[in-house]
Amino acid sequence: MDILLIAGLWLDGSVWGDVVPELTALGHRPVALTLPGQGDGNSSATLDDQLAAVLAAVDAAPQKPLVAGHSAASTLAWLAADARPEKVAKVALIGGFPAADGQAYADHFAIEGGAVPFPGWAPFEGADAADLDPTARDRFASAALPVPEAVARGVVRLTDERRFGVPVVVVCPEFGPAQAEEWVAGGESPELARATHVEYVDLESGHWPMVTRPWELAHVLAKAATP
Repeated sequence: MDILLIAGLWLDGSVWGDVVPELTALGHRPVALTLPGQGDGNSSATLDDQLAAVLAAVDAAPQKPLVAGHSAASTLAWLAADARPEKVAKVALIGGFPAADGQAYADHFAIEGGAVPFPGWAPFEGADAADLDPTARDRFASAALPVPEAVARGVVRLTDERRFGVPVVVVCPEFGPAQAEEWVAGGESPELARATHVEYVDLESGHWPMVTRPWELAHVLAKAATP
């Protein structure tokens, strides 16, 4: 199956570098996307531009793909299901939950000079970054890309209720499946609460398993992509 890999804030497609060959070896066709404004030099990119890039990849796939979004990009993966419910085979949400209609895409961090720079490690101390050693942290921070304000503050628009019929796999890295289910049941993800087919999969890692547990993440995604 084609597996579209969408990185979250501050990351481009290269972050999937250790996941892609393993998925290929497992018989799948991974495509690591570099989103507008996150690696192409387009500082004026918008959320609509990023969604258009994801939809272009969905439309170009020879078969229905699994669309995997990491962290904030879980919303982009869900937006793809909303825009192409007949073309997306399944959505994988890695360490994130989709924003609801009318919410901002990612308004958790400060804007500086028209962009959201990587805020440093203070917001991620604890389970998020526990498995990143100092060398990995330095490498991540030096490669982090400021996210254009028009992406981070873009308003999510969901229009097609057929999205709720697209199967979803919630990959749980820095939190467990039971905790994720509790959050959804408690109203923290209205979108997932209405989804018809939701599976929760444990993955013992921090928030960036493509960096710290690429082999394990590849196998989780490969299993999700297997009919």
